[in-house]
Amino acid sequence: MGCSCWPGSSSKRSGEPTNKNINKKNDISCNKSKHRAQTQASSDELRVGAYETVRKEEVSKNDQLSVDVKKLNLGDEISKDGKASKRAQPFTFDELTAATGNFQSNCFLGSGGFGKVFKGLLEKTNQVVAIKQLDRNGLQGIKEFVVEVLTLSMVEHPNLVKLVGFCAEGDQRLLVYEYMPLGSLENHLYDLPPGQKPLDWNTRMKIAAGAAKGLEYLHVKLEPPIIYRDLKCSNILLSEGYHPKLSDFGLAKVGPSGDQTHVSTRVMGTYGYCAPDYAMTGQLTFKSDIYSFGVVLLELITGRKAIDNTRERSEQNLVSWARPMFKDRKNFSRMVDPLLQGQYPVRGLYQALAIAAMCVQEQPNVRPAVSDVVMALNYLASQNYEPSNHVHSSTAMTVDDDQKLVAEHELDSC
Repeated sequence: MGCSCWPGSSSKRSGEPTNKNINKKNDISCNKSKHRAQTQASSDELRVGAYETVRKEEVSKNDQLSVDVKKLNLGDEISKDGKASKRAQPFTFDELTAATGNFQSNCFLGSGGFGKVFKGLLEKTNQVVAIKQLDRNGLQGIKEFVVEVLTLSMVEHPNLVKLVGFCAEGDQRLLVYEYMPLGSLENHLYDLPPGQKPLDWNTRMKIAAGAAKGLEYLHVKLEPPIIYRDLKCSNILLSEGYHPKLSDFGLAKVGPSGDQTHVSTRVMGTYGYCAPDYAMTGQLTFKSDIYSFGVVLLELITGRKAIDNTRERSEQNLVSWARPMFKDRKNFSRMVDPLLQGQYPVRGLYQALAIAAMCVQEQPNVRPAVSDVVMALNYLASQNYEPSNHVHSSTAMTVDDDQKLVAEHELDSC
């Protein structure tokens, strides 16, 4: 059955960043060859539940995913009890070809580091899905595909995108996700097409709180915990009602355990979101994700991109531009997205900026824990703001003066 795209569906509103939103120069990691990704094993790889532990009757002797797992030497540290969930359903390439009408152009949603994304309709279940097809010459490879399948097969949370299934057949690698009709957060913050309304303050705080909850699940509630390592606006997808879900787990890595303070690994991620301590040392911690989250929160508040080469040199890096602004209360209203047209709660702005400022601290040990960020943002999201006709003045307090507000949300102790 071919895909019949819904009205208004286009690459601008996809579940994956569009071509124009992809800046390969911003990628910190160097693209390794497919052969090396398939054969080289190191401590840098995400160690996940061995696929071979799934009951033998559920895995055929020709299961290509099992072959990929063996070649990449992905261990069994995630599923320590030996139980690898198999929520993700294997699909044949023919099934996914039929779902997309042979990957026809009117089903095309966009492109990302993994490859092209298509909207599809699964014939057996009549379910609308998003199907990502690995570009064998792209930025990601077989390793990221396997990590994505095994990671999402063992997690389940309202703020994490659901992996419906996958295809590992011959040299084809495809991922099948639940369809996210509102695309990515990036599509709603920047370069809005005529007629598209910008996100209001309430929606922005709701998205921030939901994304933080997804991160909290990975850091705190999952065993063993996972460092996401690729938190950015294009990886936060939106379902109906602007409900946010984290997506793209190809760079995810098991976090430190016991008396370990960090995980040593190759530096990977996206320039502008990557924590400076991780970028300089290769020492990955949970606070690396907190920094990235702080950048996203700043994007939600300011409407500015993490890296914007179209701006003046001093304003191209969002965090570098924001840090001195935090110190002067007269700057606070100037930091707000102009598209909000002054419609935001002053007190809520101070609190949101305080949270963002603490998340993007240069020293990782002074960044807040994710659970404290969740608590603070849940409070902000619960304070429904009713827009008024007046525009706020620049009267504000500095983040340093705002310790009481921070203390109310238990961020002062972090």
